[in-house]
Amino acid sequence: MEPQLLHEVTDAVATVVVHHPAKRNAMTAAMWRSLPPLLDALAADPRVRALVLTGEGGTFCAGADISTLRDSPDEAQRLAVLAEEALAAFPKPTLAAVRGHCVGGGAQLAAACDLRFAEAGALFGVTPAKLGIVYPASATRRLVSLVGPATAKFLLFSGELIDTERALRTGLVDEVLPEGELDKRVAEFTRTLTVRSPLTQAAAKEFANGRTDRDAHWAEQARGSGDTAEGVAAFLERRAPRFGRRPSGGAEGGPASGE
Repeated sequence: MEPQLLHEVTDAVATVVVHHPAKRNAMTAAMWRSLPPLLDALAADPRVRALVLTGEGGTFCAGADISTLRDSPDEAQRLAVLAEEALAAFPKPTLAAVRGHCVGGGAQLAAACDLRFAEAGALFGVTPAKLGIVYPASATRRLVSLVGPATAKFLLFSGELIDTERALRTGLVDEVLPEGELDKRVAEFTRTLTVRSPLTQAAAKEFANGRTDRDAHWAEQARGSGDTAEGVAAFLERRAPRFGRRPSGGAEGGPASGE
């Protein structure tokens, strides 16, 4: 099978798989290029309430395919930044499920997700200093926001790999799971995400990502979505809420729910 990004949608969760096992799931130029339109399609899919990014087999992503850097380093970095920004801008919750190596471009993609769960034994590294590459400003800022300036400098200056214990301690990952338990935990957690308010999630993601000038917009969305009324009613009636419906009983998900 050619290097590519595979995807499926199951139980309201889209799973995108980096598939290039011959090179530890390194990203080719074509793979970088294909990610933004794939994310656009998944964002527009009313079935999708959350997205998981992972790698084929026992490796998340070993970075960019080095041959693409040799041919056109500027273009390769441009494509990587566009893919990273598209992932960061995905309007629904995103989670990177990490096994094995998460290095270079792989770490760039994982950092662009909202959350990162890792299997014990995974290794993380930001390695442009090994190749003489200037790491993009957007990716650097995102890394600093996750781990702080000191750890970001350690990773960027040295290119050394860190284990899951240090990644968890510094905030690079949110949970570390024992071997064999990552898929179960990811499925359990994303199932929780899909039954929470998409309105709350979309607004919180925008605010957390630095967009804080749209309070009025989200207040209007809240009035139109019915999520608040449904949440309060469900609490008082001691039942599970059914979020994502307009007060008139419109379809679930999509713009009607404030996404």
